[in-house]
Amino acid sequence: MIAEEYKQMLGKKSVIREIAEYGAERAKEIGYEHVFDYSLGNPSVPVLQAFTDKLIELASSSDPGAVHGYSPSLGIDSVREKVAQSLKRRFGMDYQKEHIFMVSGAAGGLAHALRAVTVKGDEVITFAPYFPEYDPYVNKTGAVLKVVPANTADFQINFTEFEKMLTPNVTAVIINSPNNPSGIVYSTDTLKQLAQLLQDKEKEYGHEIYLISDEPYREIVFKNVDAPYIATFYQNTITCYSFSKSLSIPGERIGYIAVNPACKDAALIVNICGQISRGIGHNCPPSIIQLAIAEVIDMTADLSVYETNMNILYNELTNLGFSCVKPGGTFYMFPKALEDDAVAFCKRALKYNLLLVPADSFGCPGYFRIAYCIPTEKVERSLNAFRKLAEEYKK
Repeated sequence: MIAEEYKQMLGKKSVIREIAEYGAERAKEIGYEHVFDYSLGNPSVPVLQAFTDKLIELASSSDPGAVHGYSPSLGIDSVREKVAQSLKRRFGMDYQKEHIFMVSGAAGGLAHALRAVTVKGDEVITFAPYFPEYDPYVNKTGAVLKVVPANTADFQINFTEFEKMLTPNVTAVIINSPNNPSGIVYSTDTLKQLAQLLQDKEKEYGHEIYLISDEPYREIVFKNVDAPYIATFYQNTITCYSFSKSLSIPGERIGYIAVNPACKDAALIVNICGQISRGIGHNCPPSIIQLAIAEVIDMTADLSVYETNMNILYNELTNLGFSCVKPGGTFYMFPKALEDDAVAFCKRALKYNLLLVPADSFGCPGYFRIAYCIPTEKVERSLNAFRKLAEEYKK
């Protein structure tokens, strides 16, 4: 018998993917250059050349068994050591190899982290606007996702509503900063307040509450933005990182879990992740990719184009009357639609070949997401389409 719950999911496909698929078909009709596809968060900048060079070197000259063989369950020891050293160097925390678990991207990190610190029936909290895939990530573990309503004034945490939802059933909180879809970066003040509240509730409830920090956009932060390293504020933090955006290699599916060294049972959590892999078949990422990223661990691709694109769009859209909190990072922008129904608004945008994502599934009806990871010249050419769309609402 086919698993009914997954069969039902076929009718609830990702709206982001559906819009991207529409864009691909539309491009066949009128040419890709005429479709302004702001739907999918696929990095657009060139891959870091040093990463490519290292891959070629590994594939052509290294021991085939070491490069193409299975890695240990927790990841290649030398790679884990280099990740730990990098985190220690950059953020001043005493990470060791024992605190690092190599994973297939941030999604793989979340899959392991959630299973390591929750059991069936536990509650996991996140904050709107949030990445919609958190729903299956959490709910398919047997835990239950609860979403704190958005603070639309600045998209920092809505602490009034959060505290109401922070019951003894909560064992984990997911935070995503820089944030998809808003582009907002949680400030030092926000993170201090979050840490203090979680510490107080841990004492009150008599059990740990783990902060799972989803950080694939950590390196995409704009000038003069307060963007502290989240784990420095709270001991029971499990960081889930991906190199997808920093190196422009989303298809390579490579990242890591870093458990705060001060976290209770930090090394045990990492070892448990190795056992979780046995249960979900999410075993060690490719050896050659692990070895390659270890050699460029503190480097990034040239990410500056994202801030350029953001400024172009933000300035034009706000001039056109859109309400939007200015992003502090990522390659996303989150304006308010020009009508209450963002789905209808995004459908109307299709008339001008603008592919925008309504934010109902992000927990913020009435807003839409722009993924501006496209060439700058195309951003500039899209502005006339936005002008035509905005003009419709002035009639």
